[in-house]
Amino acid sequence: MSEHRRKPPQPQEGGRAAARRGQPGSPSGRRAAPRGATGSPSDSNGSGFYGLGGEGASSGRAEARRAAQRSAGGRRRAAEPVGGRRGGPSGPPPGKRLIDYPRWGKDGWRRWTPSWKLVTGLFVAFFGSLVAAAGIGYAMVSVPDVDKTAEAQNNVYYWADGSQMVATGGETNRQIVDLSQIPEAMRWAVISQENKTFYDDNGIDPKGIARAVFNMARGGQTQGGSTITQQYVKNAMLNDQSQTVSRKVKEIFVAVKVGAEVDKDKIMAGYLNSAYYGRGAYGIQAAARAYFNKPALELNPGECAFLAAMLKGATYYDPAGARSIDPAATAEANARRALNQMQDTLDKMVEYKHLDLTERVKHSQLPKWQNPRSNTALSGQIGYLVDLANSYVVTHSEETGITQDDLQRGGYSIRTTFDKSKVKELEAAVTKVQKANIKPEQRPETDTHVQFGGASVNPTSGAIEAIYGGADATKHFTNNSDQTGAQVGSTFKPFVLAAAMTWGVRDPDLGSSQAQDERTVVSPKSLFSGENKLKIREYDGSVWKNEKGQEWLQTNDGQASYGTPPKFKIDLREAMRESVNSAFVQLGMDVGLDKVREAALNAGLKKGSLTGSGFPSFSIGISDPSAIRMAGAYATFAASGKQREPYSVDQVSSKEGVIYKHKTVTNQAFTAKVADNVTDILKTVVEDGTGTAAQLRGREVAGKTGTTDGNKSAWFVGYTPQLATAITMFRMDDDETNKNRSFLEMFGTGGQKKIHGASFPAEIWHDYMAEAMDGLPSKDFPTPEDIGEVLNEDPEPSPSPSVSETEEEEESPSPSPSPSKSEVKPSPSPSDTCTSFFGCDDESGGSDNGGADGGSGETSPSPSPSESEGSVRGNDSGGFFGGGQNG
Repeated sequence: MSEHRRKPPQPQEGGRAAARRGQPGSPSGRRAAPRGATGSPSDSNGSGFYGLGGEGASSGRAEARRAAQRSAGGRRRAAEPVGGRRGGPSGPPPGKRLIDYPRWGKDGWRRWTPSWKLVTGLFVAFFGSLVAAAGIGYAMVSVPDVDKTAEAQNNVYYWADGSQMVATGGETNRQIVDLSQIPEAMRWAVISQENKTFYDDNGIDPKGIARAVFNMARGGQTQGGSTITQQYVKNAMLNDQSQTVSRKVKEIFVAVKVGAEVDKDKIMAGYLNSAYYGRGAYGIQAAARAYFNKPALELNPGECAFLAAMLKGATYYDPAGARSIDPAATAEANARRALNQMQDTLDKMVEYKHLDLTERVKHSQLPKWQNPRSNTALSGQIGYLVDLANSYVVTHSEETGITQDDLQRGGYSIRTTFDKSKVKELEAAVTKVQKANIKPEQRPETDTHVQFGGASVNPTSGAIEAIYGGADATKHFTNNSDQTGAQVGSTFKPFVLAAAMTWGVRDPDLGSSQAQDERTVVSPKSLFSGENKLKIREYDGSVWKNEKGQEWLQTNDGQASYGTPPKFKIDLREAMRESVNSAFVQLGMDVGLDKVREAALNAGLKKGSLTGSGFPSFSIGISDPSAIRMAGAYATFAASGKQREPYSVDQVSSKEGVIYKHKTVTNQAFTAKVADNVTDILKTVVEDGTGTAAQLRGREVAGKTGTTDGNKSAWFVGYTPQLATAITMFRMDDDETNKNRSFLEMFGTGGQKKIHGASFPAEIWHDYMAEAMDGLPSKDFPTPEDIGEVLNEDPEPSPSPSVSETEEEEESPSPSPSPSKSEVKPSPSPSDTCTSFFGCDDESGGSDNGGADGGSGETSPSPSPSESEGSVRGNDSGGFFGGGQNG
């Protein structure tokens, strides 16, 4: 082979051999330089490889090694994956990745920091998608048909038999009017107060929307539409009134669409015609009629500003008040809020150049508004019935699922428990007695401000079958069948008797703790003192004294003592028949006033209607339950101790069907033995006692009369096995603008020396019940079983009533003041007047407090809601449903 033939390529390797040979395969990538050509300092010495130039050769070798190491290291790094030894990325360069993240070619925190290009791109994409979504949403919504969704919805009320009683709403509650029939001042009032940019905005308020979404997202108070356009959309176009994010989004899209496609004047007219102004009035025309009894076009700027305030919520701005809905919504508080809001609106109208200052100064006070029941459909008793039903539905919202706002929007069919015939018969009975006896023109000093109230409750169900709330619901606004503040007097005594037959009297020989356990149930034949001015004692025999050390002397009606002298003992049946105060006051002390209170609550009275039980007079009726509650409590006795809560609504339906159905719950308040014995004793009252005027031919009747201190209220509460009815009569200044309304004395009222429960109340009860029971079978009460032991029995003959002073055939209590239950008044000092309270035996001094049939204890600290300088105790939780005055 020729020596000039080309040799095969040498292996690509480095090292010393390659450096020596200077082959192309050296790591440097070039041939080794010949000796003497490297330019190194050693070359200048002419040293060869084998001579003194060894230092130059060594330097060349070191350079070769370094080059080889650099080449090998580069190959290794290229082969390492991303996140290798130095953390640098690998893969395709940035230009070949859709999103350069994590960033290529960056180390440490820079690798995870997005580039400005990425941030800008995402920002544009996000807002682009929002715009696209908004565009799609806007394109998909349309302007709803207002005529179909803004029609007034009525609540229809039905009698117990299913016939229609009344429908609230309809043409009375809404009447659509053109913008030309709406005063310009009304338009500017709502614009100035609610949406000053109305004619310039596009239908939404971005800031308001953001605020509402934020509040709802964090679980705070929900907010409705902000602009007038949004409120119009919500009121007139959206069936869904819920405060949710999804509904809010829908509202926004519709509002934008409406703002772009509907004329602003048309929006304004639609809003004013669809908004709710309170008093059942939807739309400006109905509101003008409801508050001012005039068409909308005749409203002045002050009235317009007033109605604009009602749009914020009539419950808290209607100056007539709404205490049946919220105790805080008093007439005074509402009037103050309405005036402040009205003045603020007028000021803004002036500020925004919508009202002249000279006109503005004419409206510095609330305009003269009319009463809230101008609707003649609610006249007579209907308004009271509707109020009572509405109150029941709202106060039982956990069961009905209906709030006040829901009820105001309407659309419900409400079947009540009211018997149409009984309601008319009760009204007729009251009217008959009132017209025949009450003559305010002839006796203005005694016959003015006379009021009646009444209620009937079915013992087997608790259904309220009839009420009498007053002369006319459109003229007299307080429902007298509900809480009025009138004391019940001796009609409270059956609860004392029931407590004595349930728990018994305490043993006077035992300590207080043992006495609570060791008790003796009383028999109707048990004897107690009927002595007038009886010194009341604790159960252990010690004389009762108040915190000032003063004793209590209990008087009877007419200052009469009952029983056989000298001890004047009388059995409980006779004491109930003659309504002897001293016997029942001492019985209450022996049993314990806490047990008397418990018996009253078990029977069905409300806790808030009972005064404090720290005074002996608690047993003789210084509390003020409503007529409804008294009828319900006596119905418990009629049902042999079974207590059912009074109720006024049997069923509620909506477009979805029946949404509420009343279910009667029965509680055994007393044993049948106790309840039937109470009934048997109350029969004596009607058969041969103070309640003979209530006798019904061919029927058994049980009941009790009641007359209070100062002759300021009188009652008769009675029952047959099928129906319990309470009738109350009182005098009260019914001017609701008077903050100092008070009960007035009834001496001389109706031409009588004094009003008793046995007079007009018992007469009304008789006339009504005779009609109400007509056609029903005659039923007898159960025969009672023997109960208890005869206490305080003497070997002397059975006592019979005797009068130590002048005895009156009927109850005739002496007029006497009694202090408020919330205020204890000091007794007169002995130097001021000589009273039996301080050991005097004459009748000249002392106040007859206690409030039962005129007889009372002679001690000033006795609490009595009939007084407090004659002021009426507020309508607290003693109402029908336990939450204040409930319509």
